[in-house]
Amino acid sequence: MDRRSFFLLTRKPIAAPDRPYAGLRFINSGLTPYSGAWTSAEVAHLLKRTMFGAKKSDIDHFLSMPVSQAVDALLNISPAPAPPVKTYDNTGIAGGDPELTVPDGSTWVNTVTRDEEANEKRVLSWKSWWTSLMINQDRSITEKLILFWHHHFATEANMYRNGIAGYRHYVLLHQLALGNFKQLVRAVTLDLAMLRYLNGWLNIKQAPDENYARELQELFTLGKENDPNYTEPDVLAAARVLTGWTIDVETETLMFVPERHDSTSKSFSSFYGTTIAGRSDATAGDAELDDLLNMIFNKKVEVSEFIVRKLYRWFCYYTIDAATETNVIKPLAQQFRDGNWEIKPVLARLFKSEHFFDALNQGCLIKSPVDLTVGLCREFNVVFPTGGNDAYNMWAFVMDQAGHMQQYIGDPPGVSGWPAYYQLPQFHEMWITSDTLPKRNIFSDLLIVMGYMRDNVTLKIDPVAFAKTLSNPGDPNALMNDSLAILYRVPLSDAVKQNIKKQILLSNQDSDHYWTVAWNNHVNNPGNDTYYQTVNMRLTSFYKYLMNLAEYQLS
Repeated sequence: MDRRSFFLLTRKPIAAPDRPYAGLRFINSGLTPYSGAWTSAEVAHLLKRTMFGAKKSDIDHFLSMPVSQAVDALLNISPAPAPPVKTYDNTGIAGGDPELTVPDGSTWVNTVTRDEEANEKRVLSWKSWWTSLMINQDRSITEKLILFWHHHFATEANMYRNGIAGYRHYVLLHQLALGNFKQLVRAVTLDLAMLRYLNGWLNIKQAPDENYARELQELFTLGKENDPNYTEPDVLAAARVLTGWTIDVETETLMFVPERHDSTSKSFSSFYGTTIAGRSDATAGDAELDDLLNMIFNKKVEVSEFIVRKLYRWFCYYTIDAATETNVIKPLAQQFRDGNWEIKPVLARLFKSEHFFDALNQGCLIKSPVDLTVGLCREFNVVFPTGGNDAYNMWAFVMDQAGHMQQYIGDPPGVSGWPAYYQLPQFHEMWITSDTLPKRNIFSDLLIVMGYMRDNVTLKIDPVAFAKTLSNPGDPNALMNDSLAILYRVPLSDAVKQNIKKQILLSNQDSDHYWTVAWNNHVNNPGNDTYYQTVNMRLTSFYKYLMNLAEYQLS
């Protein structure tokens, strides 16, 4: 029985939802501001959904604030980070290429290269750097929201193969993640990564390319579910509007070439009821793009409800039943369009609502691979090298492990993003398979037991140091409860906790004193390796066991 089924045992039957993938949810709370308990459990829920993991220091920080103030503090974009730097060698890069002029330890983002080997190294550098920003994130929603928009406006670096384009893709999402959605769509339309990925830079009047025009409507703004909807001729007409944009590959700059632009007028179906006047001058591309976006965004209900549903599935839960549609989706969508497509107020209202903190919305999502890997490193305060090649190697290791579990940042598996956020009926259950679950356990086992070593540097959880951050680690019951409050979002029964305590922390003894003495011996004799190893071995086994239980996979 899953956690939702357990809660439903106390509820009266309600008519089944009208969507076949909605399941037995029966959650009736809405957007009334949350006024319930504000304990570490609610704070952890908020942080695990808006950040990667919930560190104890962050829980303590936000626990001192009222709910509304905590949400407001989270809904801010972090300052622009310093760009990635060169920590790779020049092996395989053609002689005379500008990449060879970039010194080790300096940023490469302003030096254009067309060398395939150089770009491959840069893409890895960018992804590793991006992983570091997630691991070292400040107390804001920035990195979680950037990953959402990267999923929504999916691009695959292994297809466009350009480091500068990948880096600028991140910068664009960072700048506009909490801003105006319509402006974000416009910026993404002319993004170097997107132009390459969906062939926008090759879209010319003689051969209009429909790739981006189709996804702009189907995946990025309107969705597939609206009826009536745009037509195939609408896709072609939009493609003609977007002709003429290209990239100067010598400078990696956006260009509009009027001679490549279809300057005739473009008529759309009755769904839109619009004709976009053709232009032929140097501003034609911008003017017609604005007309196209105005036309699409005039379908206010369709756009607003589609985007709100995607935000909901990312931050709350994949099921949207009839009650949630009425109580949450439609009023948020109304606010979204009435607020001129501003993202931040919509998220603020959602995160401050009784619906967001409803018991049925807590501990119910399976962690994505990035949530699992990055969250583990953050919650256990894993120490990374401070910079240089060693740091990039370790960030790359974490990034690569998430990729093996089916979530490569920078490379979603297709233009629709990661299937766990849209593929019905499984949705997030797709993260757990016979292939990925063992990899999740191997990752946590490695970091708690042996650590990952490369070039004589080891990345490892320090279970003793982590225990020392807790309120009373000398008491095995407090140690258990404090650890679970950080690592888990679902409760363990008292019987299970007692069994874990006895078998691991007490080494099958009956008295809690057996652990307390061992812990105090270490604390009072910090230089004694025997005392240290006694507690270290038990804590290693303890945390390894907790991370191997199914409950650890839930957020």
